[in-house]
Amino acid sequence: MKSTPVAIPYAIKFPVLTVPLAMVIGVVLLTLSSKFTIPSYPVPFTLQPFVVLLIGLTYGMRLGVSTVLSYLLLGAAGAPVFAGTPHLGIGLPYMLGPTGGYLLGFLLATAATGYLAERGFDKRTPTTLLAVFAGLVLIYLPGVLWLGTLLGWSKPILTIGLLNFLPADVVKAVLAALLFPRLRNLVTRL
Repeated sequence: MKSTPVAIPYAIKFPVLTVPLAMVIGVVLLTLSSKFTIPSYPVPFTLQPFVVLLIGLTYGMRLGVSTVLSYLLLGAAGAPVFAGTPHLGIGLPYMLGPTGGYLLGFLLATAATGYLAERGFDKRTPTTLLAVFAGLVLIYLPGVLWLGTLLGWSKPILTIGLLNFLPADVVKAVLAALLFPRLRNLVTRL
């Protein structure tokens, strides 16, 4: 028996029975992408910006935000879902550390990217690139602001919180935009 699509606007229409599965898949992908790290202080390099941007494009604003919020709540409750957990701490103390602003940025980026995807920005590569770069800005903005507040603005915050990551994250954003049409085709066939 085929279920009917959910009335909530998603970038891709998910049948109502697959929404919880999509959320679980998103949380698992966010967790796995946090574990592929290149250590750096105070914030590690991860694959998470790539996954966050794809979740926004694929899931749309509401399902994307619900998925990322579920991931954050799981981490706040103490599950070792974040980069460096459990050895760097878990739960709210971890979230209030150097990566806290970036974690908030994941939520903002998913909302913005999903919102833009629902409004057709996911239909052409140039507008998809605009959507993912808007998402990237929304990851960095609270991330750098929180890092500067936490560590002090006398330190080279723009270098350690933005410039070190920017080249790799631009590549991740472009890959997300270019891979999205294939992902959309795969998901719509399910």
